[in-house]
Amino acid sequence: MASRNAGTKALITGGTQGLGLAIARRLIEEGATSLVISGRNMARGERAAAELNALGADCTFIPADVSKLDDCSKLVARSIAALGRVNALVNSAADTGRGSITDTTPDVFENHFNTNVRGPFFMMQGVIKHLLAEKCPGSIVNILSMSAHAGQSFMAPYSASKAALSTLTKNVANAHRSDRIRCNGINAGWMDTPGEANIQKIWHDADEDWLKKAEAAMPMGQLVKPDQLASLIAYMLSPEAGVMTGSIVDYDQNIAGAVPE
Repeated sequence: MASRNAGTKALITGGTQGLGLAIARRLIEEGATSLVISGRNMARGERAAAELNALGADCTFIPADVSKLDDCSKLVARSIAALGRVNALVNSAADTGRGSITDTTPDVFENHFNTNVRGPFFMMQGVIKHLLAEKCPGSIVNILSMSAHAGQSFMAPYSASKAALSTLTKNVANAHRSDRIRCNGINAGWMDTPGEANIQKIWHDADEDWLKKAEAAMPMGQLVKPDQLASLIAYMLSPEAGVMTGSIVDYDQNIAGAVPE
């Protein structure tokens, strides 16, 4: 396990904090020596890259907003230049803003789909074209959400965008099985991240102890922890995952479709 990602050269969008950064740390623990993280915040990205470099990796931070097509193409090109070859992609960047079916504006809807669907689509397109040209196998993991099953009423555009990315994940997996390019997705449950803390305060007027209250109400007494989920994603990226492709894994303590008894 310690070296199962020794040959992994990963590009991680949304890799400057939360789950994306946890994935980068885990890949380094498992032998990855070079990777690229991207995000919109320059200062946060530089801090994250410095932390990862201190762990012994050659980490490059490339600022990018995946809702912008030009940023996507430049990010792929610069990542290939930095790493020589990109054989792993994690689409972790996402817009998690709120909106219901009645109050979502066209701009809010468009930003969700540009960030959560169009961005990952063209990130995958760029990396897959690179892998095909190099005749190289690769692995993609798309970070989805349990909200793709339905979601709360105040997350209508987010839920729709993650459901779209879920179907896209399977479509890509099917299209490139014979090229040995695998594509899988994770429906992540409610997660304890800095981004979620900001969302709770901005959108839900949450108190400082929101996390303690939230975890007390969970069946297993905790929210999803990025470090725990990162281990599974590192496995899915690694050669040890074998022929696993087109899988959408629910990573949560709440069971989709279960009815209270």
